[in-house]
Amino acid sequence: MLISSLIFVGALLVLLLAAKKFTEAAEQVGYWLKLPAFVIGIFIVGIGTSLPELISGLLAVSADKSSILAGNVVGSNISNLLFITGAAVAYNRKNIELKSSYIYIDLHFLLGAFFYAGIIMYDGVINPIETIPGLIIFLIYSFYLIKGGSASDLTTGTTKHAFPWRALGWLLAAGVGIYFGAEYTIESLSTIAQELHVPDQLIALTLLSLGTTLPELAVNISAIQKNNPEMAMGNILGSCIFNTLVIPTAGSWLGTISIPADLLGFALPVMAGSGLLFYLLAQDKKISTWEGLLFAALYVLFLLKLIGF
Repeated sequence: MLISSLIFVGALLVLLLAAKKFTEAAEQVGYWLKLPAFVIGIFIVGIGTSLPELISGLLAVSADKSSILAGNVVGSNISNLLFITGAAVAYNRKNIELKSSYIYIDLHFLLGAFFYAGIIMYDGVINPIETIPGLIIFLIYSFYLIKGGSASDLTTGTTKHAFPWRALGWLLAAGVGIYFGAEYTIESLSTIAQELHVPDQLIALTLLSLGTTLPELAVNISAIQKNNPEMAMGNILGSCIFNTLVIPTAGSWLGTISIPADLLGFALPVMAGSGLLFYLLAQDKKISTWEGLLFAALYVLFLLKLIGF
């Protein structure tokens, strides 16, 4: 078990570092293509930080361990909304103001995505046909944000710089790192679960989901350091929406996804409750320090309940 744990930690580090490099390189290519800064920030960064969940989920389905994908999606969303939000507010050490009008769009799509997830998961199985509406919802969400952002947030400057070949090289290398990091993460995770005699989805809900949300934590801390805490909240919501709508869709194309009964009975309602709580507390367009501490405390309670404390 010690060897499996070391492999898990090492593979997870490779996965996270590769995702970070992938996101940085993709940003450089996006600026060279003169994409709107809004598009770069929301989609390249948001999707880049969700790559660990996506690739590990696809490999889990391919290995006939689809419950890991379900556990990771639900666990990552809970970790994002409760733990990452609480950590971001605590690090900011003051209220986070949500001034952008787009915050309400994100909040509404978050609730819609969670409602959609409840519909397709309630019977314990996700089939490819069921995921088509989720993909359509994500495309609508993407189009709305791109249309709104591209009108007033284009990258400045008209000079065409040389193509960032180095960034392209990092993009390819990071993609390889993400794949193999995710593969060994899933393999070691399954071994640990067998040796501990616990279900795969329980490890996915805790260790894997917490580990794969570290990119969001790193991006949010960086955004706060740059005096842009609002971007941190946008990244949390965007990642949750991507996780919920896109990852089950992509995974279902590789095989049927099974949803364990204990995930349906406890973790899924906690995810729904976390989304509703975030929605209600954000109606005044700010997240206070005390609300951040509430989120963190709820996440600790969730973990303690999972491990049977």
